[in-house]
Amino acid sequence: MDWDHARVFLAVARSGQMLGAARRLGLDHATVSRRLAALEASLKTKLVERSTLGCVLTPAGEHFLSVAERVEHEMAEVQAALANADLALAGAVRVGAPDGFGTYFLAERFGPFIARHPDLVIQLVPLPRTFSLSKREADIAVTLERPEKGRLVSRSLTDYGLGVYAARSYLDKAPPLATRDDLAAHTLITYVDDLMFSRALDYSADLAAATSRRFECASVTGQMEAVRAGVGIGVLHDYAARRYLELVRILPDISFSRSYWLVMHAEGQKLRRVTAVADFIAAEVKANRRLFA
Repeated sequence: MDWDHARVFLAVARSGQMLGAARRLGLDHATVSRRLAALEASLKTKLVERSTLGCVLTPAGEHFLSVAERVEHEMAEVQAALANADLALAGAVRVGAPDGFGTYFLAERFGPFIARHPDLVIQLVPLPRTFSLSKREADIAVTLERPEKGRLVSRSLTDYGLGVYAARSYLDKAPPLATRDDLAAHTLITYVDDLMFSRALDYSADLAAATSRRFECASVTGQMEAVRAGVGIGVLHDYAARRYLELVRILPDISFSRSYWLVMHAEGQKLRRVTAVADFIAAEVKANRRLFA
């Protein structure tokens, strides 16, 4: 079996589509299709059902996925065992993070780390979703809740606060907003309920009963931009809102506290590049603890 073909199969299985696998591997669509076909020919079985909606594993494909992942894990162990501690870090490390933390904290802080390790490729994925470490959607994930199952290793990063904010331009023209009862005359900018990837994000439920006027946006960055533009008021991360002078914290008696966790698959601890990135993230959060207070 050609391991390059197996890597293509793993990428297709994890992304659910040929194009997604091609992008992840840096290959073209035709090469991915050709290598997957070659793997199926060598194994004399069909691994993937292809359709216009994507790719679905056959029963044989599901079985081969578990085998290929074990081989992948073993190869990672060998790579880690043979690596010299003095060698420069190299390869790719994918970091999945909530879009607020990824966009407003992590993205601007990786520069010096990347400069020290030019052969290391950081893939920051700041999206409003959860990431499966077991399926290798990410090497490191920042989560809002500590995982309770799976072969995962987690550590607490920090607690952080959220409050109710509005743009100065909005407050200048909007009805008075001094108490919770005043919310009825204002639009609440909040999450799309059925797209909420964690119930820890459901802090706006405390305000929803006070107003029926809502603008729902699935991402933190979208909510931030809507509040800044004066669409309405919203619950925003304090550490992100502080960077914009046009935002004002209102209704100070309403506040929320949540936590960030740093999570890796147990196998990731054996890879220097992964642990180095995890340690960097933890160190940056610790050094900037005052931002989250």
